This record gives sequence, C-alpha cells and structure tokens, in this order.
Amino acid sequence: MEKKEHSLDVLSTGKTPRKKAVKRVTAGAMQNTQMTLFQSFLCNTVDERSQLSNTIALWDSIPRYSVSRLAMAKMRSPERRLESLKLDFRFQDRALRAVIHPARIEVEDKTTGKSASVDFYPSAAEELVEDALRKIAADTQQGYFDKPQYQSGVQFTLHQLREELKRRGHTRAYHEIIMSLDILAQSTIRIMEDDERSGGFAVSTYLPSLASVSRADWEADPDAKWVAQFHPLVTRSIDQLTYRQFNYHQMMSLNSQLARWIHKQLAMKFTFASHGRTFDMRFSTIKRDSALLNGYTLNRKAFEAVDDALNELKARKVLMFFEKNTILGLRNKLEDAVYTLTPSLEFIREMKAANKRLLLAGQPPQEAA
Repeated sequence: MEKKEHSLDVLSTGKTPRKKAVKRVTAGAMQNTQMTLFQSFLCNTVDERSQLSNTIALWDSIPRYSVSRLAMAKMRSPERRLESLKLDFRFQDRALRAVIHPARIEVEDKTTGKSASVDFYPSAAEELVEDALRKIAADTQQGYFDKPQYQSGVQFTLHQLREELKRRGHTRAYHEIIMSLDILAQSTIRIMEDDERSGGFAVSTYLPSLASVSRADWEADPDAKWVAQFHPLVTRSIDQLTYRQFNYHQMMSLNSQLARWIHKQLAMKFTFASHGRTFDMRFSTIKRDSALLNGYTLNRKAFEAVDDALNELKARKVLMFFEKNTILGLRNKLEDAVYTLTPSLEFIREMKAANKRLLLAGQPPQEAA
C-alpha cells in the first residue's frame, strides 16, 4: 500500500543556507533505483515524455506560494520587513499549519539607485522555478538521490533553467531567475499540527542548499553547473514513491496560478478518474488549502476567481465540464459552493497511465481521503 505521509519529524535545523562552492554530485547519487524510478514515465512517445513530471504528495499540498508580489508590497513595514506568515490547510484529513519566514534579499532601490534589503515570501515566480527544477531533475538525468545523506536535488545551468521556463511559456531574465533561487534558498517553511502545542514539526528552507556559480565563472563558461538540494519532503517522497506523474506542460501552460494549483490537486487526488465518475471540490476547501483567495476583500470576487480557473481548465481540456451548486446562508448570502468536476478523456488517460506506473513500481494508487 502507498505510505501515508503523516509523520512530521524534524527534518533540518531550518538555518538559512549560504551559497557554497559547487560540490560534485557522486555518480552513485545520480544512478540509483530511486532516482531511476523518479525519472521513468509511462508514455508512448518522446514528445509525451517531454510533457510529464511528478507531483509530490504532502509538499505540493502546502500553500507555500500564496502571496503575490503586489500583496507583499502592501504588507511590508517601513523597514521593508514582512512578518512570519501562518497558513492552515488540510492533508489527508489532517489539520496542519505552515509557518513561512521570508527571505531577506538585496535589491536595487529604483528611486535612489542604491542597494536595499527587502523581505520576500516565495510567490508564483518561485513556484515556476521550483517546478522547472524538478522537471530538469526528472528529464535530463541531472537529478540525484543520495541515500546515505538522505538528500535529493538537481544539477543545472542557468541557461538550461531559463530555456526550460521559456519552453513552457514563462520567459525570465537571468537576474530574475537568480533572485527566485535566492528567495527559495533563504525562505524557511515550518510545517506542524495546527495545534502548536502538539510539538511535532518539520522545518527547512525551500531549497536547503544552493551551490552557485560566480558571475565570472558563469561568463567564462555558460554551462557551469549550479546544484540545488530539494526540500526534505521531496526527498522523502522520492524515497517512498509517494509522487505521481502528471501533465506538467499542460499545468505550466495555464495562465492562472489558481488553475495550476487545482490542476495539481486533481492530479494527486482524482486518481480514480474514469467515464461516469466525478470529483467534488468545495469553494471553502479551495480557499483554505490554496490560500490564493485570501487577498479578495469581496467574497463574490473570490468565487469568480474559482469559476475563471475552472473555465480555463475546461478550455485546456483538463475538464470536460463542471457544475456549480451554491450554498446560501442568511438573507441568501453566498457562503459556499460545491463544484462537481467531470474529467476530460485526456485527463482520464493520464490518470490511468499514472496509476499503472505506480503499480509497476509496486505502489498501488489510492483514492483521495
């Protein structure tokens, strides 16, 4: 049976990592059973394979990229500081809390031209970079899994990462990519029971270590490799095979961050997708577990955002159609809604392929709790 990721052991000290000289990843860490399985997809053609990547069970259920850059600007103190961010969510019917400590990044003040220290939470830009890094790890034989050190990650070049983002419709300048990598390497996330007195927690930066290449070395050799270590929950998922293949290209092509979030949730939870079977999602669940609707002052606008995201998923052939059943409170106030989602034929085929891949790896799929 697939292992449940309920344990919240202490995974690291959570200290802010510093950039280090690039260390060579051993051949044994790059060529082992766990990494081979992570890089092996069930598909028919090379083109199909290029569209696939992996969702990570618990890690991709955490609302860790939920504050936009615009919202951050309004939240910062005059000293450009951000408070720790607390977000409650549920995973496999377990109430959890994520506490995110922002990164302190040196940026150029456009008004003065001088460098200034500014706090940043990881946001949509960093989410795209992390997804691209996982794709590179799964697609180019540059991922590694070091069992003795219990670490996983990827070797990559900035050019390779930039081209991967561009290929998926998210062109970024080199300095923007480096900034996102810095934010991922410095932002700390603590995952715990929603009752903080329980004592169990996991804490780490998003990328526990980031081995960079100096600007001089990079200019001399554009193919000089960086090394990024993945979050311990990603490592545990690779070790325990609690990931699933999904249509990464389709997810990356979606314009709405909320649509991308819903797409990943369906890939992880709608494992039983088939003709005649539907999947229900409540508005209140989407709001709580994505945390992407917290910025809406009008509830009506938040409902419209969900409707727009689902319409985009329908247009991109993730869904065949969906029905919305509203729940009204006193004075006919709109309080909640149940969305009944009917999968497209393409999505059904993808879920069956993902299920078969798990079976071949000895991990039978389970229906979402």
